Amino acid sequence: MHDQSRPVVHEPSRTPVSVLLDCDTGIDDALALLYLCSQPHVELVAVTSTPGNVDADQVAANNLALLQLCGRGDVPVAIGARAPLRIPLVTTPETHGPQGIGYAELPTASRAPEARGAVDLWVEAARARPGELTALITAPLTNFALALRAEPRLPELLAGVVIMGGAYYYQGNTTPTAEWNTHVDPHAAAEVFAAFAGQPEERLPIVCALETTERIEMHPEHVAALAEAAGCAAPELVLPDQPEGQRSTASNRLVKHVSDMLRFYFEFHRHYDQGYVAHVHDYFAASVAAGTARYAVRTATVHVEVDSPRLIGTTVADYRELWGERPNARIVSANHPQEAFAELIGSLASLARTVG
Repeated sequence: MHDQSRPVVHEPSRTPVSVLLDCDTGIDDALALLYLCSQPHVELVAVTSTPGNVDADQVAANNLALLQLCGRGDVPVAIGARAPLRIPLVTTPETHGPQGIGYAELPTASRAPEARGAVDLWVEAARARPGELTALITAPLTNFALALRAEPRLPELLAGVVIMGGAYYYQGNTTPTAEWNTHVDPHAAAEVFAAFAGQPEERLPIVCALETTERIEMHPEHVAALAEAAGCAAPELVLPDQPEGQRSTASNRLVKHVSDMLRFYFEFHRHYDQGYVAHVHDYFAASVAAGTARYAVRTATVHVEVDSPRLIGTTVADYRELWGERPNARIVSANHPQEAFAELIGSLASLARTVG
């Protein structure tokens, strides 16, 4: 029996990276997208839209609006699947709001999604630029599973893959054992991990699961620090004793929208007895894809449960080859929240000063 669980540490870097983002925007997806737009060394090749937090059309509308806010009308936005592979779609208006972006009211984008679908866009991009593109998926894995069906060589064509999803020997946030993204489309997740079995270690997906993403816990003081760093005219106070639904009056547009998104997210977490906080899972995954995070990973064989009604969407990691199966993932085992928030606040503040 071989113990493959010794952590491998990755240090931050600003090496240029080209990212294909698939998301289900979502407040924390929105932060992830804004963060990627704020990084000069990140080429955002395309943003594709998977149903999850909201339906696929609303996801695409959010992505287009956020890119317009950042002055990034050059980034293609496409819609992929409109439902999970085998089970009905379940969305989360209670978590992210009816439009997926909390209380924020973004101007409608002046352009529409691409005529071609997400899968075609991903496959064409990966074939055109072999070994150059990093896939970042902060949504259910539906579109990625369909892309792997269309082009089984994607594990070799992509430079890397980062996935936000799963919970390993850690309490789920949707059922007692299952994390949201994986629970929405467990069959897609199972297909994705199966597709990577036996790949060289450096090609295995890096998985940002709940045990590390819930450590990236945003507090009201982070919003205040963002507004101050962005040069807002007045302090931005998002506080637990304020009326629910209060709207930001920040002098900076980006700060105002981020504040309105996060207030909703803070309130949601408080309603579920987690405190006036926000777990910004997808930002952490974006920082891993961008190369700006310090973290450690452990190689594992991941199983996604798809048959048991009570355990559907549960992810289990074999770190010691007890199943005798080939590894298919590298799971993040350590991260650094204080560093993560210093990075996020500084970077978003710089973007906010640019867009006004």
